[in-house]
Amino acid sequence: MSVSGYSLSDLDKIISDMYTLKCGGSASAKILPEDQVCKLCDMAKDILQKEDNVKAVKSPVIIVGDVHGQFFDLLELFEIGGKPPYYNYLFLGDYVDRGYYSLDCVLLLVALKVRYPDRISLTRGNHECRQITQVYGFYDECLRVHGSAKVWMHFTDLFDFLPLAALVDECIFTPHGGLSPSLDRIEHVQKLDRFVEIPHEGPICDLMWSDPDDRYGWGISPRGAGYTFGQDITETYNHENGLQFIVRAHQLIMEGFQWQHGDGVLTLFSAPNYCYRCGNQAAIMQLDEDLNKSILQFDPAPRHQHGTIVKPKVKSLPDYFL
Repeated sequence: MSVSGYSLSDLDKIISDMYTLKCGGSASAKILPEDQVCKLCDMAKDILQKEDNVKAVKSPVIIVGDVHGQFFDLLELFEIGGKPPYYNYLFLGDYVDRGYYSLDCVLLLVALKVRYPDRISLTRGNHECRQITQVYGFYDECLRVHGSAKVWMHFTDLFDFLPLAALVDECIFTPHGGLSPSLDRIEHVQKLDRFVEIPHEGPICDLMWSDPDDRYGWGISPRGAGYTFGQDITETYNHENGLQFIVRAHQLIMEGFQWQHGDGVLTLFSAPNYCYRCGNQAAIMQLDEDLNKSILQFDPAPRHQHGTIVKPKVKSLPDYFL
């Protein structure tokens, strides 16, 4: 049996080899050379283009926030939460940039998506685009590992196919960033043309960039994109769309998770010790079949390879908004 050209045994070997990777970066190129990476991206496109802008996800599920290229912490996450297909996962974007091993993170997640399309859901974050990845590390990593921009081009083309959000059991909405004044209802998100580079403004931009805020109403975001939105906005949106609450990522949280707006919004951040210097915990959320919630916090992988001896040479990155 094969999946669009790759045999299932081929995919199993790719995933197994990625799970046992001892050092990131160029080592992954031996598992998947450039042409095979591009082939994997094309296979993933065929799957993602059939998914809705807001992907329906069934519980039980584990929801994951930003991972940002911290590959060995992603492996630790799977040790804590369990691995697909035995456990169902929903990732909320920002797979790349910042960390040393963006390529390894996105390779493993895309391989899992192709192998188990019904057991892992990948949605888009604000870093899954061409402009941001040219500044914050992924573009340079692809050049360093593969010697050309071809792999980066294939991945950024693939990013245009990622759903904009997910909806768990029709009652938990999961954008990467937040809400938009242009989108009162979830069905409005379904009508957007998502197969584009993330715009600098507008509803797709807002879903990727907006943040909850203590102030009521809509506000100008200090990020320079998206909006801030208050508890009144959250409560109205949740009521009109029949939601229990919103789960989003996008913001560094020192404890790995934070409830806001009267428990109407949960922020998850799943990259521990972000940028290898922030000292934060990470968190993921388990939802059982009755939507009972359990937050699992974790620290950086104890056997990670982030030491100064093995870390790749990368140029200094602008701080942006940590």
